[in-house]
Amino acid sequence: MKRRRRSEGFNLAFIDIMSCGLGAMVLVFILVKYDVSDSNAEANNLIAEVRLLESQQVRLQQTLDQLRNTSQTETEKIKKIKEKLVQIKQGLSKKESNLKNKKGELTALKNSIATRPIAHKDDLIDDDRGGEENYLIGLKVEGRRIVVLIDSSASMTDEKLLNIIRRKNSSTQNKKQGPKWLRTKKIVRWLLARTPKVSQLSVLAFNDSIHSLGKSKWVTVNTDGILKDFYEKLDSIVPTGATNLHKGLQAVSRLNATDLYIITDGLPTTGESNYAHLNPFSGCSSLLGGSKSISGECRVKLFRQTIKDASLADLKINIILLPIEGDPSAVNEYWSWAAGTGGLVISPAVNWP
Repeated sequence: MKRRRRSEGFNLAFIDIMSCGLGAMVLVFILVKYDVSDSNAEANNLIAEVRLLESQQVRLQQTLDQLRNTSQTETEKIKKIKEKLVQIKQGLSKKESNLKNKKGELTALKNSIATRPIAHKDDLIDDDRGGEENYLIGLKVEGRRIVVLIDSSASMTDEKLLNIIRRKNSSTQNKKQGPKWLRTKKIVRWLLARTPKVSQLSVLAFNDSIHSLGKSKWVTVNTDGILKDFYEKLDSIVPTGATNLHKGLQAVSRLNATDLYIITDGLPTTGESNYAHLNPFSGCSSLLGGSKSISGECRVKLFRQTIKDASLADLKINIILLPIEGDPSAVNEYWSWAAGTGGLVISPAVNWP
């Protein structure tokens, strides 16, 4: 008789397996926490982060675009600067070339000047005081018939009245060495040295008489010898006596001159004897023989009467005035007279010529 199989072992194993599976499922549920609300919050956080990143990306893109535009602008500026630099270099190159040419021309000019013969000077005499730098502005020696009229009165010896009085009572040599007289002779030298060669010249000195410095009424200054004759005569004059402008102008009127240059220091101090009978001079005791001095007012009256009596029509008059103390009206009176003839009044600095 066959034995029955035992089924208890199989049933127990199946139950064990199912229990284990159930336990595993429970364990899974225990280990894995599943919360729908937490999942939505995380999703929202992720969305916010994405949006923030997108916003940052937009800003970065804008910044990048600005940088690109700035870079393009700066590139254009650099390009323009480079073009301008090229132009500057080209201009500098031209200037350097021109400078080089100018230096060459200057060198050639210097060589030409160095090898050129010295031209004969226009002045007829040698003068160690210089040339054109000593010319006075506006004063030019010109004319067909030129008269130089030199005041050789006692006041032409010095600048100060006290010194003039002292020299009046001194020796002849002391009078001739007076600083104003020495300067007067230099001025005469300056004028004569610049007399045009085609002009006729007459040189007169006046005080209470007339002295002619030329060998004849008119001379042409075309040699050094003629000028030396003038200077020898000038050196022989002794400045003394009164200032009688009337006699000087009367001598000039007889020469029929075209241009007159007068060297003086002030208004006249004496005139013709018949002036004493004219009404304007009734109060001038010096002209009536009652005084050895003459007032400024009387000197003005005397000057105006002298000019009125002088026959100097169509004569251009230039005055070189070396002012003296106590004669403030001289410059105005001489200026009015010279300006009416188209001439000038010059009162040069003490160091001229």
